[in-house]
Amino acid sequence: MANIRPLRRPPAAPAPAGKAVRRPVPAFTGPTRDYTYDGTFEGLLTVLFTVYDSKAAPNSIQPEAAVQGGLFAAPAPVETSETLAARVWEGLLNTMDAEARTRLYHVFLSEDADREMLVFRYVDLALRSPQDIAENYANADVRRVQRLAQQMFREKHRMEAFVRFEKTTDELFHATIEPDMDVLPLIAAHFTTRYADQRWLIYDRRRHYGLYYDLTRTDVVQFETATAPRSTGLSATVLDEREPLFKVLWQAYFDHVNIPERKNLKLHRRHMPLRYWKYLSEKQPRETRFQPIANKRPPTDGTLRLPAAPQPEE
Repeated sequence: MANIRPLRRPPAAPAPAGKAVRRPVPAFTGPTRDYTYDGTFEGLLTVLFTVYDSKAAPNSIQPEAAVQGGLFAAPAPVETSETLAARVWEGLLNTMDAEARTRLYHVFLSEDADREMLVFRYVDLALRSPQDIAENYANADVRRVQRLAQQMFREKHRMEAFVRFEKTTDELFHATIEPDMDVLPLIAAHFTTRYADQRWLIYDRRRHYGLYYDLTRTDVVQFETATAPRSTGLSATVLDEREPLFKVLWQAYFDHVNIPERKNLKLHRRHMPLRYWKYLSEKQPRETRFQPIANKRPPTDGTLRLPAAPQPEE
């Protein structure tokens, strides 16, 4: 049994009609608070609105599922509001360009331990600075945001290249991934466009949710604990009978295009880290060893030579 919900992305902002006028940023006059939210990006944006609306700076911002309260501080829960989240998301364009704003969403998906406070410090710095801070690399928070955004871009690019599907008996193409960062929201558009003619499911084994495309739209899928996939592959009983052949052909292709004289394992592992290998068909143990085609080149004497027939066992 799977719970399906539409794929959630950061709120889309309309194109600005003109140059926005910055409003003065209120000073924090109230006592600091330990904010908690539901763990969604919309929830974090709602926390940012609450911070400036109540003029109370955050001592910490934590998801409700992982709250670690202080000795004398009580958590201040913030209820997610999509309206307020969209208002904050649009308002960020008053202090930063669209690319810098997108980097904040990537920082959230990076699952960095300090991501919530990092987003707040970056936004607060942008609000209080008279100039664009995107290239203010003298600031540690700006450097950290840029570095996390670059790491997210590399992880997204690798997932788009390293996903390997297996076909099941009910014509569903399934793939399991285990990325370091939460990249599923970023790769959804790529796979929806590229594989628009087939049903597919990409399951993130580390975060226990996936993307499901049903030929009309892409949704987020969450499995119940009892039915969630626990292994790196599917059972042979649910795979299409031709899937082992597809795997052998895929491995034979990679063996055939390989150039042993140019083998460079160090460079190979840098572009294809070892942590991805367990999900790649070409890196699995060979069930059938690849043999070069015997009659690939025509005989020089003009005669046609066929491979010798196997001799019967006595």
